[in-house]
Amino acid sequence: MDIVRHKKINIEGVNIFYREAGPADGPTVLLLHGWPSSSHMFRNLIPELADRFHLIAPDYPGFGYSDAPSVNDFEYSFDHLSTIVEKFIDSLGIIQVSMYVHDYGGPIGFRIAERRPDLIRAIVVQNAVAHMDGLAPSWEPFIQYWQDRAGNEEAVRNFLKKETTIFQYTHGASQPEKISPDAYVFDQTLLDRPGNDLIQLELFYDYRTNPEKYPEWQQYLREHKPPMLVIWGENDPFFTKEGALAYTKDNPDATVKFLNAGHFALEEASEEIADAMHAFADRVDAGKYNTSARRKDTAVLQTKP
Repeated sequence: MDIVRHKKINIEGVNIFYREAGPADGPTVLLLHGWPSSSHMFRNLIPELADRFHLIAPDYPGFGYSDAPSVNDFEYSFDHLSTIVEKFIDSLGIIQVSMYVHDYGGPIGFRIAERRPDLIRAIVVQNAVAHMDGLAPSWEPFIQYWQDRAGNEEAVRNFLKKETTIFQYTHGASQPEKISPDAYVFDQTLLDRPGNDLIQLELFYDYRTNPEKYPEWQQYLREHKPPMLVIWGENDPFFTKEGALAYTKDNPDATVKFLNAGHFALEEASEEIADAMHAFADRVDAGKYNTSARRKDTAVLQTKP
């Protein structure tokens, strides 16, 4: 088993923590975490992939072990976070990368892909959306918040509570006994840091800019058709199965697989996801994308008992 290296690099005066594993000369996979987690969410996946891939998993500013400057000293927007991650990639001398995007990692990663299509070798999407039909009804409090920030702040603050963090991890899990309490306790500890609530509220409000960009990201997919694996916890209370299938409208050759899991599918299905990624990489390496051999597979991939 490869040893994970824990590092930091300074980008725009902010110390960015990241996990690195695998052979330095292997194909690079950038693991972009979701909310409210960090690179910690990839702790089980990394050992499954480190035999073959060069893995890089950063924490965004305000998350994990990266610096969390106050909202007065740092612009917490998805545009800015994507710029930070892009500079992070360039600072490490990476010239081509496959991306694994989850939740917040989607709007960060798709911004980078749209700006730098030649940088992107392939994309793995796990419960991150680029279409309006991917947003479940549970997004209504946020939609109201985007329309009236002051009047609806209290409602979205509920998403910062311990009960909601636990819900995100456990709802829809087919094997709840595999959900380590370490995951949601770690996330909640960081959410509860003084001033972090203001950081999260800034990003909640800025999330309104993501649906505005969906048409641009869809155009990127239609034009460039990157090899794409969409692997999805189908019991996600926030992002719908329709959001997974919608990727095939823009990138018809995307492979779609469903897991009997929730939003944080890696907690109970890291082996299955790693197997799917290895098979996907084999097809990419064999040049089976951008050819008539492309296919869509919407079979349900059940988690192991």
